[in-house]
Amino acid sequence: MVWSWLSKLAPLQLGAYRNLGQRGMLGMNERNNRYIAEYNPRYLYPLVDNKLSTKKLALEYGINVPALIGTIENQHDAVNLLDIVKNQTGFCIKPAKGSGGKGIVVIVKQQHGQFYKANGQVFGADDLERHISNILAGLFSLAGKSDLVVIEDLVTVDPCLQAFTYEGVPDLRVILFRGFPVMCMMRLSCRASGGKANLHQGAVGVGIDMASGRAIGAIQDGAPISVHPDTLQPLNTLLVPRWAEMLELACGCYDMTGLGYLGVDLVLDKNHGPLLLELNARPGLSIQMANNAGLVPRLRQVAKLTKTDRYSPAERADYSRQQFGDPRPWLLQ
Repeated sequence: MVWSWLSKLAPLQLGAYRNLGQRGMLGMNERNNRYIAEYNPRYLYPLVDNKLSTKKLALEYGINVPALIGTIENQHDAVNLLDIVKNQTGFCIKPAKGSGGKGIVVIVKQQHGQFYKANGQVFGADDLERHISNILAGLFSLAGKSDLVVIEDLVTVDPCLQAFTYEGVPDLRVILFRGFPVMCMMRLSCRASGGKANLHQGAVGVGIDMASGRAIGAIQDGAPISVHPDTLQPLNTLLVPRWAEMLELACGCYDMTGLGYLGVDLVLDKNHGPLLLELNARPGLSIQMANNAGLVPRLRQVAKLTKTDRYSPAERADYSRQQFGDPRPWLLQ
């Protein structure tokens, strides 16, 4: 909730946000009632609440995703893991119905029957089979329902972004409204987040200028920061590579799902370029803190557009780059 993020800011910084409505900040109730309830039909939720369904749908629409290595659908098949990954140097295990990065295990190397995470933590086959069993039982799924396991190819960080991450892959969160990108944030993994690009676990959120893909501000745990806490890389030097291509890929996810208010998570892979990681029908609000800007004015502008079905993904991305660019320099001096 956006207000809880603000409460973590220093008193002097809080003064700048007293009139949140005037600043165009979107709150949770307005997000839920005016945008999610109105523009996201419930029957479409399964398309994004299940990562395997999302991956299959993306492949149908020609949207690049990390390669699927295999799936495990019942407890009896948990022992098949070794056969599924035997030819893989690294791989990622995910609960299909998980959220917030819970239950995801990223293996960067396997050797002599041992599996290694980026931080050096070692798993045996029994450890991974036990984790898979927990996923299947619904330990990490929405509402605790039984789940299935998705095993996909390891994403390799693009060298241009290597200095901005710690033991993980940075991702780009794009908020789409009616298929138009309205705000973006790069999420950077760090030691505090356990190598995961999840703000609620301590990752860094970097606001991104819609016109250029450059960084305009950053937060960690709700407070402004200017350098990556682990690599010490100045965050104002971050420039998202292949920016127009990334935005166009995000826009295609609207055509694919039909969801009018959507969070799109993208990664830039060293070998495969921009990839869709996952989708979220209830994207959070902390993106406003990273950008020091409210979503409401942009949402209202897009709501006024007519005949939007005539816009292609490339045209919608171009519209947003022109209309929602932020001329301000780096916000944190």
